[in-house]
Amino acid sequence: MSESVAEFVSTARKRLAAFRHIAVPDTPGMRRAAVVLCIAEFGGRPQVVVIKRAYRGRNPGQWGLPGGRLDAGETPLQAGLRELHEELGLELAEDAVLGRLDDFPAASGFAITPIVAAVDGPVVLTPNHEIHTVHTVGLDRLAAPDTPRWVPQPGGPPLLQMHLAPDMLLHAPTGALLWQFREVVLLDHPDARAADFAQPDWTRH
Repeated sequence: MSESVAEFVSTARKRLAAFRHIAVPDTPGMRRAAVVLCIAEFGGRPQVVVIKRAYRGRNPGQWGLPGGRLDAGETPLQAGLRELHEELGLELAEDAVLGRLDDFPAASGFAITPIVAAVDGPVVLTPNHEIHTVHTVGLDRLAAPDTPRWVPQPGGPPLLQMHLAPDMLLHAPTGALLWQFREVVLLDHPDARAADFAQPDWTRH
């Protein structure tokens, strides 16, 4: 596992350059969003930033990644970096972007594009009113064997649960994005796909 952000960046660039991401094609009624898996140093080790949404507005109280819907004329990359700045006060140049993962077709009607970026230096996060709390998860925890667990569901596929901390249990879509990041970038499994992962009913809003 990477001991520093610089080491992570070197590895992640290579693995994401070789990864052939799958884009969800446009269909009538589909909306598009982008999120950023932002890696930075906290407590002396590289960690990914995870947020809990404010208990009002869209997706109240849900775990997520910084991001949101695309504005007219925006690319997913532009939208992801804009949202990261708006929500957490973190302004990144495009050269901080290491690559992207598969689009995820969320049950809410959004196709979500995950962007992977990293900051090699001190970070100060200033969450706006859309964020209830900001959390960070070590890459070692994300890669641990007991982090993903599969819960059987009657009459359907098993449900992924990402156990990131005692009080952090994430499902798809966010859990699926973190799972693919773990598999492709951290564990070098380039064939890992997550677009068909089951989503809890409460994520459909």
